[in-house]
Amino acid sequence: MHGELTIGKYSIGVGDRFAHQAAPQLRACMMAADRGVEVVPVWNKSNREHLIVGSEPASVRAAARAAVERLGWTGAYHVDADHINLSTVDRFIESSDFFTLDVADWIGKPAGAAVDAFVSWHPELCRNVSIPGIEAPFAIDSAFVRKVASQYLRAVAEAGSIYRHIEKLKGRGTFITEVSMDETDAPQTPPELLIILAAIADEGIPAQTIAPKFTGRFNKGVDYVGDPGAFRREFEGDVATVAFAIREYGLPANLKLSVHSGSDKFSIYSAIHDTIRKFDAGVHVKTAGTTWLEEIAGLAGSGGEGLEAAREIYAEAYASREALCAPYASVIDIDPAALPPVAEVRRWSSEQFVAALRHDPASPAFNPALRQLLHVGYKVAAHMGSGYLDLLAQFEDAVARNVTANIFERHIRPLFLGE
Repeated sequence: MHGELTIGKYSIGVGDRFAHQAAPQLRACMMAADRGVEVVPVWNKSNREHLIVGSEPASVRAAARAAVERLGWTGAYHVDADHINLSTVDRFIESSDFFTLDVADWIGKPAGAAVDAFVSWHPELCRNVSIPGIEAPFAIDSAFVRKVASQYLRAVAEAGSIYRHIEKLKGRGTFITEVSMDETDAPQTPPELLIILAAIADEGIPAQTIAPKFTGRFNKGVDYVGDPGAFRREFEGDVATVAFAIREYGLPANLKLSVHSGSDKFSIYSAIHDTIRKFDAGVHVKTAGTTWLEEIAGLAGSGGEGLEAAREIYAEAYASREALCAPYASVIDIDPAALPPVAEVRRWSSEQFVAALRHDPASPAFNPALRQLLHVGYKVAAHMGSGYLDLLAQFEDAVARNVTANIFERHIRPLFLGE
């Protein structure tokens, strides 16, 4: 990887729906640097988010660059074309240097003769495989390899097509590649991940991050739903598998797992931290839309016009909840009966609104249903146009404090500092 653009050992993907919070987000990484830990900020925004907000990919690069210049950041930073495919990637080419290749839709599609070829090329996989750091060998045989290859080879081939398209336009070594298979129904086990990584190497993709789907539910804006102990075992297995695949297949030495958290998976952060320390491994964690929610909390907490705007955003989201939730059905779990009536929310004080919205599992006032609805409800603010942006400017200080504290205290500190 010498001379090529590489991602640092620890990195955090931050979403900024309306391109106003890059500096507060960057401050959180600077706070980590002050404590001796480099956490590379990666600003990510998907094509769907751009379409909803009405923005262009260049706006993400511009906001990131302005924040870096304003705060005097001398460390690395990147801009991620999040969850792109061949039909959407071109608009991101100029402004992005990190590309998340989303090939989940190709999982399970027929790979034809490529399956037979893969099995014949990899006799080392068609027997039990012992991996350092994993107590029991992987019980693998040719039938298992064939089954997994049939499921994933077409998706890896699609990732190769997207990668080569980007490489042709940008040049080799000028961008970071992530292969993402997380937006699918079934999680990939560590043995399956090993076979996928072998296929990625065969395809010639210099992946620096790999985003598998983990066991459990990663709902938007709320905590992990599942067994944290099971996640810990799976994550340890995945980290050990990545290290083994780097040595076995010549993948980039800095290849690391990417966790598409959907934000706020507090109950598994200790497992991630402990594992990356145990194996001296890197990790990339995407926090997605948590910043947008901190904007709403900042407005609501400011009272007056800010609180009224937060109430109205909830009212509009509540009225449009079916349409807003439909695209995110697999990553939200909202009990409609738990959503407070609009008339009730209109009477809430600043303290009541923030307490319901802020993700504090210990607080009896925290309302996960409301938080998830607002998480996917940024389209409401987008329809407000300049009116919403004017509010962000008016209450900039309060919003910025929320954004920085959220990313540092709730994400960076437990993940990378172990505090």
